Amino acid sequence: MMDWTALGVSVRLALVTVAVLLPGGVWLGHLLAMRQFRGKGFVEALIAVPLILPPTVLGFYLLVTLGSRSVVGSAFEAMAGQALVFSFPGLVLASVIANIPFVVQPIQRGFEAVPNDVREAAACCGLSPVQRFARVELPLAWPGVLTAAILAFAHTLGEFGVVLMVGGNIPAETRTLSIAIYDRMQAFDDRSAGVMAAVLLVAAVATLGATTMLGRRVMRRA
Repeated sequence: MMDWTALGVSVRLALVTVAVLLPGGVWLGHLLAMRQFRGKGFVEALIAVPLILPPTVLGFYLLVTLGSRSVVGSAFEAMAGQALVFSFPGLVLASVIANIPFVVQPIQRGFEAVPNDVREAAACCGLSPVQRFARVELPLAWPGVLTAAILAFAHTLGEFGVVLMVGGNIPAETRTLSIAIYDRMQAFDDRSAGVMAAVLLVAAVATLGATTMLGRRVMRRA
C-alpha cells in the first residue's frame, strides 16, 4: 500500500528545494546568459557536476562535507543542537546542491532565448537594468523558469542515492518515497512497492511532457 508519510516527506522536500533554489537560480542563470567573463566555462562545468557524478558518490562527498567533523556540520550542530546529517535540514541542503543544474541550466537557456533587440528597445525606452529584468526579460524567460521548477520538483521526488547517504531512513523526517520503495522491495512486498513506483512513474512522464512543451516554446522564441 501507499506510504503516505513518505510521500508527504518527499513532497515537502521537493517544495522546499524548489523554493530555496529558484531565487538564486534565476540570478545565476541570468548572469551566465547575459555576461561573458573569464572562467565562465569552468563555472558552467562546475554547475553540471551533479549531473555526471553517481548519486552515491555525490552523497558521500556531501556526507563528509556536512558531517559533525566538518566546519559546516559542527557549526550547525553548535547552533541547532542537532547533527546536520540524518536530519531534514541536512536533507534539504543536500537536495539543493544535487538539483543546482536542473534549475540553473533551463533558466539560463530561457534568458538566452530573449531577443537582444527586445532588451535594446527596453533600454531606449529609459528602463533601468533592474526594470528591464523585472518587466521584460523575466516575463519572456518564464518557460525556462517554470521548466526549472518542474525538473527540480520531479527530480527531488525520485532521488535515492543522495537521500539515502545524507538523510538515512528516519520515518516522518528523512524517509522519502524512493526509500520506502526500497524498503518494501527488501521486505518482498512487491504490491506496495509497485503502487509507490507508479506514483513516481506518473510524475516522471508528466515532467517530461511539460518540459518538452516548454522547451519547444523556448526554441520558437529563440
